[in-house]
Amino acid sequence: MNQEFIEALKEIVKEKGISEDLIFTTIEDALVAAYKKNYTNSLNSQNVNVTMNRETGEIHVYSRKEIVENVQDEVNEISLEDAKDIDPRYQLGDIVDIEVTPRKFGRVAAQAAKQVVIQRIKEAERSIIYNEFITKEYDIITGTVIRKDKGNVFVDLGKLEAVLGPNEQMHNEEYTFNSKLKLYIVEVKNTTKGAQIVVSRTHPGLVKRLFELEVPEIYDGVVEIKSIAREAGSRTKIAVYSNDEAVDPMGACVGPKGIRVQNIVNELKNEKIDIIKWSKLPEEYIANSLSPAKVLDVTLDEEQKSAKIVVDDSQLSLAIGKEGQNVRLAAKLTGWKIDIKAKSQVENQVASEE
Repeated sequence: MNQEFIEALKEIVKEKGISEDLIFTTIEDALVAAYKKNYTNSLNSQNVNVTMNRETGEIHVYSRKEIVENVQDEVNEISLEDAKDIDPRYQLGDIVDIEVTPRKFGRVAAQAAKQVVIQRIKEAERSIIYNEFITKEYDIITGTVIRKDKGNVFVDLGKLEAVLGPNEQMHNEEYTFNSKLKLYIVEVKNTTKGAQIVVSRTHPGLVKRLFELEVPEIYDGVVEIKSIAREAGSRTKIAVYSNDEAVDPMGACVGPKGIRVQNIVNELKNEKIDIIKWSKLPEEYIANSLSPAKVLDVTLDEEQKSAKIVVDDSQLSLAIGKEGQNVRLAAKLTGWKIDIKAKSQVENQVASEE
């Protein structure tokens, strides 16, 4: 070990943000292991301590022995008489450090230190990246598509790659090389290989964060997003509520000339977005959730948490939606089972029963 090594080590420690004391202590532990591995024939190799000068890099290996009255284990014990020859102040029970540094220990030490430093730097870098990304969990990040393989899309996030799995991809979206994507960070895992980032383009959280970024009233807490139901790439329903009677929650989300919601629609490749006014009254909330259809009547079954809806005949197909999508999303948004019937069906049923 020389001073140049120490200076280079300190520079790396500073650059990588690693604890200097931690890395020196770890190197010393590694040197103890290296000594025991390479000098096992020495009688002084069982209980040793290694010190490393933080400024010069000078290394000393000490055999540690306990002072006893009658020596029975020469490897780990020393007599009081022999100890006092070293330092008259020693007492029974004290530990004596006797230097046993091998003449050619420098090369072994350098190799051990190098391995520890490399390992510590890798660990520190993994830790720094994990700590950086854990603060972005449930947030949006912009990445660049770098390749596709077996249905997966690999995205460069700057300091690491993330994998956009098949289930997290929008069916109507092309992922071309070098294209930019806004991604929702679903989860950040700390694995033995470093931070693993789970990202998505289909998660409802992506829509939520886009609205929070686009609508100042949501960011400020004046308007709240109460619920989101999404079929990615096709349609989303979002229920909003205003804590200020003077602020229209739907108008705030739409924005002047529809610019706010249009920016989000563009980002989601023309995914349709229904902005619904949330209400604490289930009847009103369920009726709103079936927008753009107009609801005539809502009958609730609290025990089954189901709702029977009546709409005009001309509104039936609109209320149900293509392949049942509108009513399916409304049920997901509100948490109620929804059964829709046309007005004429209800009237015929009543007449039949009468």
